[in-house]
Amino acid sequence: MRFKTDENLHPELAVFLRENGHDALTVWDEQLRGRPDTDLAAVCQLEQRALVTLDLGFADIRAYPPRQYAGLIVLRVADQSRRSILKVFPRVLNLLKNEPLSGQLWIVSERNVRVRGG
Repeated sequence: MRFKTDENLHPELAVFLRENGHDALTVWDEQLRGRPDTDLAAVCQLEQRALVTLDLGFADIRAYPPRQYAGLIVLRVADQSRRSILKVFPRVLNLLKNEPLSGQLWIVSERNVRVRGG
């Protein structure tokens, strides 16, 4: 799976994804830091990468219809530290084994993952 992690996430998440067999780049890798969300979304579409972010704006399916993306993962966690994110993310990888991400919005919390198409 191809991922792009947003600038609001520690780069170690991309390392974790690569260590688990995925192709992962960060916003930092591509000098996209500080660019508008619409620019980031367009790059993800062009590269066919699923976006992983803490930015709740990407959960707005009117602005970012999931069907137009390789996948959107919005993390809704109380503790947004690197350690907390890395603790939650193995559940996402397990879900990927049985659930397609393409064309979907996944909202991930400490307790569950809500999947929404659109």
